[in-house]
Order: sequence, then structure tokens, then C-alpha cells
Amino acid sequence: MSTSTRQYVPEDSSLLMQPSRKNRFSRYMRARLANRLSAYYFLLSILALCFVLGLVIFFIGKTAMLTFKHISLADFFLSFNWTPEEDHYGAAAIIINTLSLTALTLIMAVPIAVGLAILIAEIAPKWIKNMMRPILDLLVGVPSIVYGYLGLTVLIPFLRRLSGENLGDGLLAAALVLALMVLPTICRISDEAISMVPKKYREAAYALGSTRLQVMLRVVIPAAGRGIIAAIIMGMTRAIGETMAVVMVIGNTAQLAKTLFTPASVLTSNIVMQISNVEFDSTWNYALHMMAFLLLAISFILILFIRYLGRKGSDKA
Repeated sequence: MSTSTRQYVPEDSSLLMQPSRKNRFSRYMRARLANRLSAYYFLLSILALCFVLGLVIFFIGKTAMLTFKHISLADFFLSFNWTPEEDHYGAAAIIINTLSLTALTLIMAVPIAVGLAILIAEIAPKWIKNMMRPILDLLVGVPSIVYGYLGLTVLIPFLRRLSGENLGDGLLAAALVLALMVLPTICRISDEAISMVPKKYREAAYALGSTRLQVMLRVVIPAAGRGIIAAIIMGMTRAIGETMAVVMVIGNTAQLAKTLFTPASVLTSNIVMQISNVEFDSTWNYALHMMAFLLLAISFILILFIRYLGRKGSDKA
């Protein structure tokens, strides 16, 4: 029996293990090569992104700075006279209109958006949550020109009848359109921030005898405060950088908006309405590039502030 057993287990049986060892080694080498290639690919992608972003900042900033070879900083930032045909390039009125429009948009959109986010995250039953969240996601993806067309065909005639003004376009119409655009963005991000608040915070507040309203106002909202602020800033960046919807309803007149129904112009609308009619090597073109550079700088500052809030929150956690 021992002899027959030896026939089934030969002395060179170690050779049978070699293919499996080779397979394991080849799989290990393929996995290592794939990991290394993935690392190089991701690094190359990051470098390409930084390179493109650096080119955008460099070329826009380089052209923008040529503005001050022909006009002074005070003339550009403090003068209200924007008449490029007469070599007057004062952008103060346009900058003030941009900030006013952004502030008016946030005043309209933020209370409604945050309140709706609290309703969805804390109060509404599950079937309403499942219905509202996809609807808000769809509204975020609606093209801006659709909002602008609705504002032009529906909102402006309504404002004319309501106010008795001959022209319904101006800051109010633009702010209403932008508020409708940024509301889903602010609401969804705020909803996510509120939903991320740990359940133990609510249970501890209820255990101390707090009412539902007190829990929402004194526990949930402060705990989700950084996320809500980030949502507001994201909405602000979209409101500042929006072009087509604003062009269709604001009136596009380079003057200071003294009333809500005064046709006005903001940085984005002024750029898109005039950039195609100017020569490249002209002060007019340089001034428009300077406006674009201001928008870029404002967006970067707001995004860096969001990153700062996120890092500060993670450090405390």
C-alpha cells in the first residue's frame, strides 16, 4: 500500500506548485503596475487642471492689468461714468449693481431655501422627502436661459402691470430670476448639512425637555451652520457669475440702479453685451477683461472661504 501511495505523490511534486506561484507573482506585478499607472494618471490630471487654471488666471489677469496703462485705479473703481465711446471707463456703478443684485438675491432666496431644507430634513414625512429631493435636483440642472426666458415673457409683463412702470426690467426682475435659480442649490446643500447632524444631538436635547422648535433652532441649525453657510456661498457664486438670465431681464444699461425698476447692468451682462464689439488692443477691451478678472477673484475668494470653513469644521470634529 505504501508503494502505491508513493506512485500518486511523486518526489518532484514541488514542480506542481510552480505555476500557481508564477500566477500569484504575475497578478501581484499587474496590480502593482496598475496602481502605479493610476497614480501617475491622477497626478497628471491634477497637474493639467492646475496648468489650465493657471493659464486662465495668467491671460485674463495679464490683459486686465493693461487697463491701468491708460486709466488710473481711481478712475476705474471710483468713477460712475462708463462711456467707452468717450474714453470714460468708470466701473463703480456696474460693480455696485453687481453687489446689490447679489445681496437682493440672497435676501429673497436664503430664508425660503433654508426653511425648505429644514422642512424636508426635519419635519416632512418620508414620502414628501422622496418626492421633493429629486425635484430640487432637477431644478438645479435647468439651463439658465430657460429661467431668463420665463423672466422675460412672464415676470417682466407681470411687474409692469403690478408697478405701473413702462419698463419692468431692472434689479428686481433680475433678483427674482436669480433667486429662483439659486434656491434649489442652497436648499439641497443645506438639506444635506442638516441631515448629517448626528441623531444623538437631537435625542440629548429632547431628553433635557426641549421642544421640537427649540431642537431645530438651537441644536440642529447651529450644528449644521457651516454647511448652511457653504450652501449660501455656493448660491452667491452662481448669482454673481450668472450671465444669460441676467442679460434677458436687467435692461443692460450702464448706469447706477437708483430704484428696483431702473434698467441697469452688472459685470457679467456688461461683458457679454460689449465684448464682441471691441478691438482686442483697446482700452475698452482691457477694461472688460478687468471686469472678468474681478469676477474670477471674487469666486476664488468665496471658494477658499468655503474650504476654510470645511477644514475648520473637520479639525473641531
